[in-house]
Amino acid sequence: METIVSSRTKEVRIGPDLPFVIIGERINPTGRKKLAAEMAAGDFSRVINDAHAQVAAGAHMLDVNAGIPLADEPAILAETVKLVQSITDVPLSIDSSIVKALESGLSVYQGKALVNSVTGEEERLEAVLPLVKKYGAAVIAISNDETGISENPEVRLAVAKKIIERAMDHGIPREDVLIDPLVMPIGAMRYAGRQVFEIVRRCRDELKVNTCCGASNVSFGLPNRGPLNGTFLAMAIGAGLTSAITNPIEEHIKTAIMAADVMTGNDENCLNWIMANREPKPEGEAAASGARRERRMRRG
Repeated sequence: METIVSSRTKEVRIGPDLPFVIIGERINPTGRKKLAAEMAAGDFSRVINDAHAQVAAGAHMLDVNAGIPLADEPAILAETVKLVQSITDVPLSIDSSIVKALESGLSVYQGKALVNSVTGEEERLEAVLPLVKKYGAAVIAISNDETGISENPEVRLAVAKKIIERAMDHGIPREDVLIDPLVMPIGAMRYAGRQVFEIVRRCRDELKVNTCCGASNVSFGLPNRGPLNGTFLAMAIGAGLTSAITNPIEEHIKTAIMAADVMTGNDENCLNWIMANREPKPEGEAAASGARRERRMRRG
């Protein structure tokens, strides 16, 4: 049960027995007025900075969105995809609610992209799934349909199953569909976390597919969101979540994900945790150690 996506030079594997995959969320103008204005004006300096910062912080993939009101989203999304691929080698999630924009982004993408997203709505299924098949992409499937977002996990699971079956009808393999269980704000819906954990477990055990979510939704409207998002992700990973669109620069989130990988056995020998948390040697000690190594090499 592995989902594989790629850039021109790098492959990322998503699966229950693999380290959790972080998809950086910050190249998205929604709610970021400065970024939206800059992208609309052809200024991508903030996009470049966000791409580099997220990869440096540990993002395995980047989500790219160009949803700017009254702007030419297909053209801007294609330009952003090309730019981000020119400055980093991580695979991309191409994110839009506009089908023409998705196709524009996919048409210039080098590698196997992740499409964000399709829902269970009939019109959306018939518009997006042929694109996913045409470009050989994987797709995030959001578990809602024409009836809206149900609070009943059984209903959301049924929508997820429907999307998987329709994707397979279009020739898209099951492993290329990542189910988004729909994370709702915990401040407004008391059991939003429990609902997600149940759906994620059942996607893994019953539907045999990988999962992805927009993690920051869970803390919407609440103060001190970092610890909430990090704790939610750690618990969701314990339930079987295999990837998320989130902010790797937020220390609570990054630490929680790394710790969850350790606890689920997906950080072999705890190497990633050790490398990230090993105390650096004092400057003098490091220099002395280097000098000793150099003398030994000369003697050898």
